[in-house]
Amino acid sequence: MLPQKQGEETMMSNLNETTIERGEEREEENVGGGSHSSLKSILWHGGSAYDAWFSCASNQVAQVLLTLPYSFSQLGMLSGIIFQVFYGIMGSWTAYLISILYIEYRTRKEKESVSFKNHVIQWFEVLEGLLGPYWKAIGLAFNCTFLLFGSVIQLIACASNIYLINDHLDKRTWTYIFGACCATTVFVPSFHNYRIWSFLGLGMTTYTAWYMTIAAIAHGQVENVTHTGPKKLVLYFTGATNILYTFGGHAVTVEIMHAMWKPQKFKYIYLYATLYVFTLTLPSAVAVYWAFGDKLLDHSNAFSLLPRSGWRDAGVILMLIHQFITFGFACTPLYFVWEKVIGMHDTKSICLRALARLPVVIPIWFLAIIFPFFGPINSAVGALLVSFTVYVIPACAHMLTYKSASARQNAAEKLPFFIPNWTAMYVVNAFVVVWVLVVGFGFGGWASMTNFIKQVDTFGLFAKCYQCPPKVPASNNTMLHH
Repeated sequence: MLPQKQGEETMMSNLNETTIERGEEREEENVGGGSHSSLKSILWHGGSAYDAWFSCASNQVAQVLLTLPYSFSQLGMLSGIIFQVFYGIMGSWTAYLISILYIEYRTRKEKESVSFKNHVIQWFEVLEGLLGPYWKAIGLAFNCTFLLFGSVIQLIACASNIYLINDHLDKRTWTYIFGACCATTVFVPSFHNYRIWSFLGLGMTTYTAWYMTIAAIAHGQVENVTHTGPKKLVLYFTGATNILYTFGGHAVTVEIMHAMWKPQKFKYIYLYATLYVFTLTLPSAVAVYWAFGDKLLDHSNAFSLLPRSGWRDAGVILMLIHQFITFGFACTPLYFVWEKVIGMHDTKSICLRALARLPVVIPIWFLAIIFPFFGPINSAVGALLVSFTVYVIPACAHMLTYKSASARQNAAEKLPFFIPNWTAMYVVNAFVVVWVLVVGFGFGGWASMTNFIKQVDTFGLFAKCYQCPPKVPASNNTMLHH
């Protein structure tokens, strides 16, 4: 027990030193700035536990909020609710594992007098430090690919939403426009600087979720509404995998933790964020599915079925802004990786770093134009990438990191209070790995790719306007009026 106690004391000492170091950095930034510096610090420099909570909650639910009713139509009401709660808890568990591994890695490195003052720790570096170069390669490949397609999905969602307000331009043209707008996120240095955006983003999704709930109830059920889900096995697992994707937004957990002044406080923050997200996702998905039923099977964006009004347009605009923020969240770790590859990560000039980051945006833009399948692409990314990135890899990495008795004895963090011993810890982690490999990657991969290929066959790659209703020619409108 003595070595374990000494390890914990060393960890706390090292992390406290880091906290003091970061506090000194903030003081240096504020010197000579007066009230202007204070305002800048309040809006721009976040690193508290509250900032981390806002970042997690805001990042966890964005455009996927609009596709959850579509998933309910594939799953049925009961399965939809059960999968949301189940994957929400499982996602919180693996986010907890990632936070433990981050603290373990950082503690070991700081014992070796390694400084991270001008360096942002990322997930693949944690894997390399704890398990070696092969794990770094696996983590880097899955994480970067997932974040790349996560950014692609935000662009697709922007085009899908704005089309509901202005259909004078097709969705592909809107994708070009929003790709250029989202490229401005290259100017945001790190997750420290998302303080005000995280706060606003969560407010926007909260408004949208409760608008969807109230509007669906006020609208009432459509005539001859049917709720036949689950109807087909392929649709069932596609819907389940979209929910797996919903609660797998913690690919940026390490970067959010590193932005905190006291990273050791992060452990349960993702769970608290998930509990709040449940208050948004469950009522809105249930209400919209109750009102529109099987019509949602052909409308992956819930906004497209809700009656047009000022309230709906406000929700569309707020979601557009939030998708811009979420694009930044997903892209920032990619920016960091690219900066490290080209040797620009330590550069202090924001303009130089922004210029260096621009090549990251180009493939995202291109992929959003090739695969504009809002809804089905979420499930495909969930099955093939999220399943490994944020469920399988963290659970396996945790088991391998603490496989030896000495590693368990000298662990930087104790077991959580609800896990009685290491055997129970391994049982839970093994269950996560097996479940996600079989249900998420196996059945989910088969179903989501079958559905995705069907979209490609139906609409084609580079589809100009995915799921757009046919426009009535002007001559037809004139005849109708007569």
